[in-house]
Amino acid sequence: MPPSTTNEKRTVVRGLGEVALRVNNLDSMQKFYEEIVGLPLMTRFPNAAFFKIADGYGGHTQVLAMFDRSQSPGYRGTDAATSTIDHIAFEIPLADFAAEQTRLEALGFQVETAEHAWVHWRSLYVTDPEGNQVELVCYDAACDTRPVPAPID
Repeated sequence: MPPSTTNEKRTVVRGLGEVALRVNNLDSMQKFYEEIVGLPLMTRFPNAAFFKIADGYGGHTQVLAMFDRSQSPGYRGTDAATSTIDHIAFEIPLADFAAEQTRLEALGFQVETAEHAWVHWRSLYVTDPEGNQVELVCYDAACDTRPVPAPID
């Protein structure tokens, strides 16, 4: 990466275009992201599925893509030891946070919650059928960014 000569950072990036996952069971992953996460299926091919996340920027839809490459020459499968994906996060409205937690728990998912005060986010975490962590995150101005005061002795 070339060194920066100024403190000003420039980018032409305006949004996330696509996240693509290599999957082992396209049918179960499609069902999870369509029925549990609620992403609309844009199209399905024999070895791929594309879901709409949001409208995106400049006419390019933000997409979650899944590819079953098991029939491709040289396919080696998925390998957690070499993948750098930690989790996938989808934005939800704050007003839906509690209802989503209740819904996911009622469906039998173990739901973890977190507050990320430094950015005013609340998060729900579940695991998809292939072990990927999926975050549903919302902005919450009530998440306090001030440090917690030390206890008084």
